[in-house]
Amino acid sequence: MLSASRPGINKHAAYWLIVLPAVLMLVVLYFVPLGNVLLTSVTDPKPGLQNYGLLFTSASVQKSLLTTVRIAAVTTFFALLLGYIVAYAMRAAGTRAQRLMLVGILLPFWISVLVRSFAWIALLGTQGPLNSALVAWGLIDEPLALVRNETGVLIGMVHIMVPYAVLTLYANMRGIDVGLVAAARSLGASRFQAFRMVFLPLTVPGLIGAGTLVFILSLGFYVTPALLGGGKVLMIAEYVAVQINDTLRWGLGTMLAATLMIAVLGTLWALSRVIDVKRLFGA
Repeated sequence: MLSASRPGINKHAAYWLIVLPAVLMLVVLYFVPLGNVLLTSVTDPKPGLQNYGLLFTSASVQKSLLTTVRIAAVTTFFALLLGYIVAYAMRAAGTRAQRLMLVGILLPFWISVLVRSFAWIALLGTQGPLNSALVAWGLIDEPLALVRNETGVLIGMVHIMVPYAVLTLYANMRGIDVGLVAAARSLGASRFQAFRMVFLPLTVPGLIGAGTLVFILSLGFYVTPALLGGGKVLMIAEYVAVQINDTLRWGLGTMLAATLMIAVLGTLWALSRVIDVKRLFGA
């Protein structure tokens, strides 16, 4: 009986030996720093929850939180809108066109976020080509303020987030049986009715997945708001950097970082109560 169980035991032990280095690396490089952040948030400058109390009493903290959530929500909306259009066009295009469009979607990932943010500053500045063209055509009398404000931050963040939305939605749309839409057309539905009543409902899981991914990533933006916002749009990541690097308020900075982490995990947990998150992201 013992000898019969040994192969199973050996196989189990071999499995853990294989994954043990990865588990140790995850603990050392991920969980230990996160634990240190949580510990600092309740011990600096003195033990207690006074740092978390600032979430309800500090106007500057509340303003940065509301700004972050608002910008992330607006970014998610426009990224989903543009991403859905592009993903739908890719789904309907031929094989060669799909490949070219996919390259165009993946190309921004090969360019630094810093470079893309500076490029938007050059394009949207008061002396940039966009404002110069609008003034030359007589459409405006003076250059528009498109950078160093929330408008510039939204433009830059939507540009960065659209590829994430496109790839998630495209993966969802590729799994939809086009025969269902054809069947709806054969039963008398118009092209718009077939899209609205058949295709669009089938893409809801993709919309939820893309929206969740874009919203979570948008919450932690730092470089783009710092550059395109010009210091006038303070999101959580930049606020944390100011507290730690400039004012040396480690307790407040780690509290905000911990709050952001808990909010992200809470969002994923709430989403998992409704749908299968693993399947949503392709697992």
